[in-house]
Amino acid sequence: MMKDYIVRATAANAQIRAFAATTKETVETARASHDLSPVASAALGRLLTGGAMMGSMLKGEEDLLTLQIIGDGPIGQITVTADAKGNVKGYVNHPEVMLPPNAVGKLDVGGAVGNGILRVIKDMGLKEPYCGQTALQTGEIAEDLTYYFATSEQVPSGVGLGVLMDKEYGSVRQAGGFIIQLMPFAEETIIEKLEENLKALPPVTTMLEEGKTPEEILQTVLAGMEVSFTDRIPARFFCNCDKKRVEKAIISIGKNDIGEMIAEGKPITVNCHFCNKNYTFSVEELKELLQKASR
Repeated sequence: MMKDYIVRATAANAQIRAFAATTKETVETARASHDLSPVASAALGRLLTGGAMMGSMLKGEEDLLTLQIIGDGPIGQITVTADAKGNVKGYVNHPEVMLPPNAVGKLDVGGAVGNGILRVIKDMGLKEPYCGQTALQTGEIAEDLTYYFATSEQVPSGVGLGVLMDKEYGSVRQAGGFIIQLMPFAEETIIEKLEENLKALPPVTTMLEEGKTPEEILQTVLAGMEVSFTDRIPARFFCNCDKKRVEKAIISIGKNDIGEMIAEGKPITVNCHFCNKNYTFSVEELKELLQKASR
């Protein structure tokens, strides 16, 4: 079975650049780590998929991308971080949210997210990270990213994202998506052809259920245009937290606070938001960290 990956392509003599991904394992890892409800799995899964593809657009090895959806719906904030190598991680504030299906009988991601903003932060090793912010259009995530690209980056784009849950087992059955972007010199005929294709396109999860690979999804979206695939990178849910990083974070809170923890005489547990892993520090370990903090 093929693991998760992202493909990059160009089409119509480089007038279009395109990305597609299959992310079932990535989203299932997130679902299991955070014990996500079906609608939370769909919401986070779509943003993880979009984030993985947008991360693959970053130029530098060390560049990082953070996507935040801050809405007034019951799910609260959704945060995703991705790098240029296909690693992505994320969490939602309320993983347990349950909602009735929307008007077309699908998981109501828009209802879970509500109204609010999408924030895109790119840390490219410069003094100040780039930050773009747009109003959420539907809260369904694909349309919100489409709108972000058009307004913040001035790149006309088409974004499709989908997560299909297995009703019987509650696990992720399919997940994936695509991003199609028009270059500034794209001809009118190409733009019209692409718009036609997008109108006739079945949902991403339908194509994945039919067994289509990311390559075949792009062939479908870009039918009638010469597609050339340039790259294929593995994608995965990956959190780079470890005990050393958590130690640094504890040291950084200062010796007064560490002293108070030691005075309580009980071990403390620190939780990583991104992967839900817990790190426990005994009183002895806290004493060692206190000495490091005092230096």
